[in-house]
Amino acid sequence: MSRTTRTPRRTALLAALGLITATGATATVLTTTAGAAAAGCKVEYQITNQWNTGFGANVVVTNTGDPVASWTLEWSYGGDQKVTQGWNATITQSGAAVTAKSLSYNGTLATGGSTSFGFNGSYSGTNAVPAGFRLNGVTCNGTTEPTTPPTTPPTTPPTTPPPSGGKADNPYAGAKVYVNPEWSAKAAAEPGGNRVANQPTGVWLDRTAAIAGVNGGMGLRDHLDAALAQKGSGELVVQLVIYNLPGRDCAALASNGELGPTEIDKYKTQYIDPIAAILADSTYAGLRIVTTVEIDSLPNLVTNVSGRPTATPNCDVMKSNGNYIKGVGYALNKLGSLANVYNYVDAGHHGWLGWDDNFGPSAELFRTAATAEGSTLADVHGFIVNTANYSALKEDHFTIDDSVNGVSVRQSKWVDWNRYTDELSYAQAMRTKLVSLGFDQNLGMLIDTSRNGWGGTARPTAPGARTTVDTYVNGGRYDRRIHLGNWCNQSGAGLGERPQAAPAAGIDAYVWIKPPGESDGASKEIPNNEGKGFDRMCDPTYTGNARNGNSMSGALPDAPLSGQWFSAQFQELLKNAHPAL
Repeated sequence: MSRTTRTPRRTALLAALGLITATGATATVLTTTAGAAAAGCKVEYQITNQWNTGFGANVVVTNTGDPVASWTLEWSYGGDQKVTQGWNATITQSGAAVTAKSLSYNGTLATGGSTSFGFNGSYSGTNAVPAGFRLNGVTCNGTTEPTTPPTTPPTTPPTTPPPSGGKADNPYAGAKVYVNPEWSAKAAAEPGGNRVANQPTGVWLDRTAAIAGVNGGMGLRDHLDAALAQKGSGELVVQLVIYNLPGRDCAALASNGELGPTEIDKYKTQYIDPIAAILADSTYAGLRIVTTVEIDSLPNLVTNVSGRPTATPNCDVMKSNGNYIKGVGYALNKLGSLANVYNYVDAGHHGWLGWDDNFGPSAELFRTAATAEGSTLADVHGFIVNTANYSALKEDHFTIDDSVNGVSVRQSKWVDWNRYTDELSYAQAMRTKLVSLGFDQNLGMLIDTSRNGWGGTARPTAPGARTTVDTYVNGGRYDRRIHLGNWCNQSGAGLGERPQAAPAAGIDAYVWIKPPGESDGASKEIPNNEGKGFDRMCDPTYTGNARNGNSMSGALPDAPLSGQWFSAQFQELLKNAHPAL
């Protein structure tokens, strides 16, 4: 999977709660009051994720009384919990007392109406659920069910099923997510790997043979059957990667595929149709199927075609024949027609599409593909960014609006006039742009955080020196790649945020779509029957090209073919995980 830069490549409020693999402590508070002007509320406070001294929480507020035009929710902590960051509400804290006030777009609550907000916080010792809440000054009396939230995911979270006859607004809300037994076994066999072996990862259908299973491995039905066994009585998400377009990844070699540029009919009849037929089996109707649709494809038609310094002949061919557009549209149409399938289209990453001349045209192209081959915008549930890439989730030590000695951060060599510094800001901006083009206003975004943690001893703890704009940016940035365009088996990378639902405004989930430990590409030429070529960007001795500013590749040595297990990389990802394991 390749990337470029400058003309680079690749790399609303959503009422949702729940941890992807599990749910932490919850408390439900009910009240019933009499009178025509009755006030009443139900509050569900849920710890969605917890680590050493921090936690994430979602709060769902349901108005059981008369309609209100705005709301204020109050509670007090019994310990030293402190809210550090919130979304979808204005949250303030004085001592142990916390106040959350509605925003302009979510203040109106009809009788029976609900809304949600979330926040991150810090704590020490225990992190107990608040014992009581007040909505607009009225105490929500009733029962509570506090429990101590786990530091490792439990297996039976509460569920929030979708409305009858429709899809869930956020499929990850209140759902467990499928743990791939094949990846889990490989992770658990590594020293220290048992700390993450229970995390959910994507199932990659990267060639036609993967549908039935390759070399005795699990096929699609095997995974779905295993998912049913994991599901139990609650909701469960299965994450599939649809990845086999004709002329796949036209600007790279390591991730080329089995189908030639003109083999669109094979893609439809031998790849998409069999997948759709299996997913349509009523046996699997109770599973929530999330598809990541064709990474490394559409943005190439903007960034790597004639007229750009990063152009490749293969991308010109794919733009001319239209088979990326046709393939994506066909996949969205066939899969999106299934009631339990949620399509998320790949939308690159900020180090690929964050420049003005890439951002808007790519969004327009996504719309074109989403309305091709019988597909409609309604067949797209959301988009995913940073798939299999390394871009930092959030850079805390500098912003795009900063300047040093009158020189903008955008003029630094690292940012290089990009509009974004990290994946969270990029994902939220891309979402806004896509909604403006006609996609659903509740469009959800996913961010692949499997390998963008950038922790370890090299992680900066403060901004860089303000000597020049470059010392400021380079000294403070978490992303330690040599260049934003580097994409293959990056040295120094670490596991990122653990999978979790609704972590920020407009974000359906942080996910691990790329299974950590699986190679991006071989560091030298290896003959194979998978159609995978040798890309010099995976060679640690390579001095670069226009796509990475003629920089060193930053790749780890001795890597196997893409998708194969790379133990040395897995160990480095564990070592440099952030949050730390």
